[in-house]
Amino acid sequence: MSPAQKDQKNPKFGHLPLSTSGPQETVLTGNALLRTPYFNKGSAFTNEERDTFKLHGLLPSNVQTLDEQVRRAYAQFQSRPDDLAKNTFMTSMKEQNEVLYYRLVMDHMKEMFSIIYTPTEGDAIANYSGLFRKPEGCYLDIEHMDRIEGDVDQFGGKDDVDVIVVSDGEQILGIGDQGVGAILISVAKLVIYTLCAGIHPDRTLPVVLDCGTDNEDLLSDELYLGLRQKRARGDRYDEFVDRFVQACRKRYPKAYIHFEDFGLTNARRILDKYTPKIACFNDDVQGTGAVTLAAIMAAFKEAKIKWADARFVMFGSGTAGTGIADQISDAIAQETGKSKEEASKQIWCVDKPGLLLKSKKDELTPAQIPYAREDGDWDQKDHGDLLSVIKEVKPHILIGTSTKPGAFTKEAVQEMAKHVDRPIIFPLSNPTRLHEAKPQDLYDWTDGKALVATGSPFPPVKHNGREYEISECNNSTTFPGIGLGAVLSRTKLLPPSLIVAAVRALADKAPISNGTGSGLLPDVTDVRDISVQIAKNVIQQAVKEDLAQEKDIPSDDADLEELIREQMWEANYRPLKLVEDDEADAFARGEAGAASHQRTGSVNWTARL
Repeated sequence: MSPAQKDQKNPKFGHLPLSTSGPQETVLTGNALLRTPYFNKGSAFTNEERDTFKLHGLLPSNVQTLDEQVRRAYAQFQSRPDDLAKNTFMTSMKEQNEVLYYRLVMDHMKEMFSIIYTPTEGDAIANYSGLFRKPEGCYLDIEHMDRIEGDVDQFGGKDDVDVIVVSDGEQILGIGDQGVGAILISVAKLVIYTLCAGIHPDRTLPVVLDCGTDNEDLLSDELYLGLRQKRARGDRYDEFVDRFVQACRKRYPKAYIHFEDFGLTNARRILDKYTPKIACFNDDVQGTGAVTLAAIMAAFKEAKIKWADARFVMFGSGTAGTGIADQISDAIAQETGKSKEEASKQIWCVDKPGLLLKSKKDELTPAQIPYAREDGDWDQKDHGDLLSVIKEVKPHILIGTSTKPGAFTKEAVQEMAKHVDRPIIFPLSNPTRLHEAKPQDLYDWTDGKALVATGSPFPPVKHNGREYEISECNNSTTFPGIGLGAVLSRTKLLPPSLIVAAVRALADKAPISNGTGSGLLPDVTDVRDISVQIAKNVIQQAVKEDLAQEKDIPSDDADLEELIREQMWEANYRPLKLVEDDEADAFARGEAGAASHQRTGSVNWTARL
């Protein structure tokens, strides 16, 4: 155990249910133990453990360390011919040995992040039915709503699940409707929760809500595994979602629900419906907004812009764009004391038809309506394109979520730079080919004055002999820490104030804020430390608002950080303790979460590690 790990084991908090100190209890022996991913150590079981758990004859004789296993696994990973093959290899490893899987990714985070998550996970989702080898998570379909409660009940007892990620597959990672393949985005998001915030992987539940699909390629694919029918909508769809939510609340009352990749007409509506009732989150609506808001806070500090004066132009007003606008208006309201309605007047939203106007209300989504402008204010002004709006508004901040490559033209950017000293420009559309502008151009067109963050990774740019870091607005620096804070406080709800508290923690870690660089956001490699600070802010705000249901939360900052670290899962092998069945909980019996040995069976399609 490294010194850092020893520091995290605080005797004050070793008694907590999610403590990562001490041995893990299990009733499993022999092959049942080897088939349970959260207990399996493969060749790293010690000789004493092989005696106790009857593993002799089931493993090669040489006992290896986790580091040796990681070296072998990395060599196998590198031998795969392409990114999709590497993704499939990693999926197989995860289903055999969770500790090894997470340790390998943590040791090679920069290289592997794009393999296990976007963009490669998008390819895996698009090919889900063709690549299918075994089920992962909970599959619910709209044709059997009467079974939802029983299906959800299979993954543990009432205290066994902390985070549920659910998708209906309508709008996946920029590749559209993927039907039942959405289970993989739920799985991938939970992997990020574990990697970036130490959410226990055996205490999570990925879910897909199969409502059918409007993807004609899937409907005509004889191998497609989901419902072969058009996507359900309307009251029946709403009943399906509600039955799922109610079943989860009944079976797992402490669980935090994360909605992922729902379609434009449903994402905001569902979030608005359940936010006043349960602790829930939508990364597409809130996560992108939160990380963007953190970058804005850091940029404001550098540019000395006051919240009350700031003018924002949002180019692209779909789920992501309006979600960012919502986060910004929440922050304006909190920082200035303005009403949410007044705060929204500092934001001008532009979409395909141009500036959003109230006269077009029948064509606007519910999320767009609060940002529509009075027609009378624009009767004699051009407003059909971005440049015209920039000329009139003279924004401090320009944000792009349009997926329209090159939309931030030289003329538009230089028009903006005429009116503000430090133009803040965030081309956030991804992947890279869809960016509204290249960071190098933004620095060249503004003579190095721009403050830039992007939606995909870019290398540093150089201008007039100086190098500038390009921060990526990566949601993975934000939503895991928010989830961790929600889990450890058992907050009843997740109102905007808790998210703004999280954003402040992230903004404080920006290199440009603390003099360690020019980036507007911290690097993803520092994400676990960042998650501690985000979780701390979320917990403290939940306590302040009387939303925390967990008892005895320390008020001292240092003690609270130790409480958080003690309960963050680490990719290290812990000792195992054999117990009798009558002493065992679901975890000890190998029945917890989606990785239960009773559901996975033997995995044999890749090399034993």
